Amino acid sequence: MPDYRRAFITGATYFFTVTTWHRQPVLVDPFIRKSLRKAIILVRQQAPFEILAWVLLPDHLHCLWTMPSGEANFSMRWGLIKRYVSQAAGSRFMPLTTSRIARREAGLWQRRFWEHLIRDENDYAKHVNYIHWNPVKHGLVRRSQGWPYSTFHRYVEKGIYPSDWGGSQECSDDDEFGE
Repeated sequence: MPDYRRAFITGATYFFTVTTWHRQPVLVDPFIRKSLRKAIILVRQQAPFEILAWVLLPDHLHCLWTMPSGEANFSMRWGLIKRYVSQAAGSRFMPLTTSRIARREAGLWQRRFWEHLIRDENDYAKHVNYIHWNPVKHGLVRRSQGWPYSTFHRYVEKGIYPSDWGGSQECSDDDEFGE
C-alpha cells in the first residue's frame, strides 16, 4: 500500500471527492439526501467546518470546506458523516461483503476519499467552477442551473455567477480534480 500522506493545515480550505462503493447511484435518493444533510448538521455541531461549495451527484460528491483555525481533522469529520449516513441507510442500499463486515464498514461508501489543499485564489475559483460544472460534465443536465443538488443556485443569488453559467464551454475536460 502506498504511503499516502494527507496535508493537515489548520484553517485551510480543501476540495473533496467522496464516492459510493462501486459507484452505486444512490446519493440523490431522497432518503440518502436527507440522511446526509442530517449527518452534516450533526457533525458540524460536534466539529465545526464551513461549506463553501457543494455538488451531490448520483454516485459521488464534491465539496469545498474551510477548517476552523487551530484544527484540521477533516478525516474524522468525513468518517463521522459517512458512518451516520450508513447507519441511517442500513443495508437496504448496499450489500455488505465479508471484508466490509470484518472492517466494521457499511456498504454505502468507498473506503477512502480524495482531498486537495486549496493553494490560492485561482485554485479556489477553479475548484468552485468544477464543482458547479460537474453535473454538466457527467451529462446529467445541459447547464448547471438545471441540477438541484448544488450550491450553484446560492452563487447565482449572490451574483457570483449569471444564471446561465455552466454549459459545456465553462470548464475543460482536461481539468483533473480527483475523480
